[in-house]
Amino acid sequence: MSQINASASGTYAFDDQFKVNRLGYGTMQLTGEGTWGPYDDPNNAVSVIKKAVDLGINFFDTADSYGPWFADRYLAEGLKSASNRDEIFISDKVGQTRQGSGVWTPHGEPNYLRQQVEVSLMTLGIDHEDLLFLHRIDSHFSVAEQVGELKKLQDEGKIKHIGLSQVTVGQIKEAQKYAKIDAVENLYNVSDHRDDDVLDYAESQHMAFVPWFPLNTGKLTGANSPLAKIADKYKASPAQIALAWLLKRSGNVLPIPGTSSVAHLEDNVTAASIKLSDDDFKAITNLGVSNR
Repeated sequence: MSQINASASGTYAFDDQFKVNRLGYGTMQLTGEGTWGPYDDPNNAVSVIKKAVDLGINFFDTADSYGPWFADRYLAEGLKSASNRDEIFISDKVGQTRQGSGVWTPHGEPNYLRQQVEVSLMTLGIDHEDLLFLHRIDSHFSVAEQVGELKKLQDEGKIKHIGLSQVTVGQIKEAQKYAKIDAVENLYNVSDHRDDDVLDYAESQHMAFVPWFPLNTGKLTGANSPLAKIADKYKASPAQIALAWLLKRSGNVLPIPGTSSVAHLEDNVTAASIKLSDDDFKAITNLGVSNR
C-alpha cells in the first residue's frame, strides 16, 4: 500500500502556483444521510482526510451545503496537521440552500453568495478560496449578478479561481462575459457521459473539468458484463476502471471520488496507476450513454 499514490494520475496546473494531482477527493460522503447533518463518526471522517493526504491527494472538493458545513469542519481538521498544507488546494461551492435530508434549493442572490464565501473562509480556516464554484445557477437572478459577485470577491482577493457547476456550454459562454471561468463541475462518469460537449468545451478553454458522481457504473457491472471483463484483464475492480477511464478521457479531468472508508480510499487511489489501452478505452466509452 505504501506505493499507492495519487501522483500516478498526473498533474493539472491552474496557474504557475496552483498545481494538483489529478485524482482528488470529494467530501460529500462525510455527512449524515441525505448529505444532511453530521457524520456519525467524526473522528473517522478526519482520519480519512489525513489518509488521503498521506496517499498524495492534494485536491479536495467540498461545499458549504454538505451538512451544511459539517464536511468542511472535518476537512479543516484533517488538513490542520498536514506537513504539506501549503501545497493542498480546496475547491469549494456556494449557491445551494438546504432545508433537510436530500433537499437542495439553489439561491444565487449576490449578498447570499458573498455571505457564504465569508462563512466558508472562517469554517475552513483559510484567507481565500483556491477555487470557488457557483454550485447551481439560480434562475431567479441573472448570470451577470451571480458570477459578477464572485468576480468582485475575486478582485478583493477572496477567490483565486472561479468555477461553475452543472452547466451547459451556453451557460459557460454567458458566464465568461463577466469573469474568467477556470473550472466546470458536472455529472459525468463511465455510465453517463452526456456532457461530452461540456468537457470538450472546457478542454478547449483550458478549464479543469471535475466530474461528480465519478464512480457510478450504472448497469454496466455484473459477472459477465463487458466492464467486468475489462476489469478482470487489469486485475482491478469496475470502479477502478471507471476512474482510469476518466483519467484517460482528457488531461483536464480531475475525478473526485468520495468515501468514508480508508480501505475504499486506497482502492480509489490505486486506480491512478491503471493505464487503459486505447482499444479498451474506446470499448468502455461505447458502453455508456453519450450525446456523441
